[in-house]
Amino acid sequence: MTPPRTQQIPVVVLAGFLGSGKTTLLNHLLRNRAGTRIGVIVNDFGSIEIDAMTVAGQVGSTVSLGNGCMCCAVDASELDTFLKTLTRPSARLDLIVIEASGLAEPQELVRMLLASENPHILYGGLVEVVDAAEFDGTRERHPEIDRHLAVADLVVLNKTDRVGEAEQELLRRTVAELSGPAAVISAVHGRIDPELLFDPALRPDGGEKARQLTFEDLLREEGHDHEDHAGHLHAAYESVDFTSDLPLDPRRFIAFLDSRPEGVYRIKGFADFGAGDRDNKYALHAVGRYLRFVPQPWALGEQRLTQLVMIGAGIDAEALRAGLTACRAEPAESAAPTRASADTPDAERSMWGVLRYVQQETDPEDAPVDMREAAAEA
Repeated sequence: MTPPRTQQIPVVVLAGFLGSGKTTLLNHLLRNRAGTRIGVIVNDFGSIEIDAMTVAGQVGSTVSLGNGCMCCAVDASELDTFLKTLTRPSARLDLIVIEASGLAEPQELVRMLLASENPHILYGGLVEVVDAAEFDGTRERHPEIDRHLAVADLVVLNKTDRVGEAEQELLRRTVAELSGPAAVISAVHGRIDPELLFDPALRPDGGEKARQLTFEDLLREEGHDHEDHAGHLHAAYESVDFTSDLPLDPRRFIAFLDSRPEGVYRIKGFADFGAGDRDNKYALHAVGRYLRFVPQPWALGEQRLTQLVMIGAGIDAEALRAGLTACRAEPAESAAPTRASADTPDAERSMWGVLRYVQQETDPEDAPVDMREAAAEA
């Protein structure tokens, strides 16, 4: 079990029916990327690529796929060709967004990403954009929206300024029933906080001595980015931190992840499983029902802590912390074991649930099944 040798770039699928506001949301992300370099694959339906022209000039690496729905016109190996272009080291991208056609099957796009053999990418979630004002009409014309919502990791209920409070509440309940555990965020003009989808880049754009002036620079200099109302975007979601100096019991932690409360969109951080694996901490990447662990050796002298961040909407922070606290191993269980006790079959068995979500660098057919793949099969 060795961690990937290269940095993996999250790939987010942005889906939704025609007119829901996908391109508006994408442009909002590009204008508020906070130094994060975003690559975009625009999938337009038809030969005139209006959406591609809309985002043109706002991002350096845009691959536009026309003449049909991507999930129908491009198989997994062809998608890998485009992803290879965007993941080359010279592109220095932090995130890739696939804006799907309004007629695309997002379930197929997710399958293609999970089947990709590109070691540089990591599944970043399926974001389904819904037009709040036209939801009933969209559902009549496209009943498959129920299926799309069922596999979404995050639902953006867009254009909520066009519906009244009572109608919006009823709509939220309907969407929540259809989308199950997915987080549901209300938005106007596609304005969601970018940190829902990605972490800000650690290195600032200013680190480059010479570069072309970007659209974001112009907005910042002229003070015209009226979308960043102070505190407004952050009100739509919550972030919960958890730290423990006691190791987690791997069985209880997997049970927590399997049944975690609705509304949790992302979980990130590191887990210490104590006697389960004394040599490694486990980096955790969870988006919706997708889950991956990556073992990483403890550094010499590093304090052994579990440190997690959970991001979502409508979540109960205290319930989440209580659930994670209940996953901690008892002091007697986490005491330093002897060589013999560390290698007992029980210690090994306790890690089986975790190891199921460790991506092996072996034959793809031997790769572990994850929660997201199971959901895509539903």
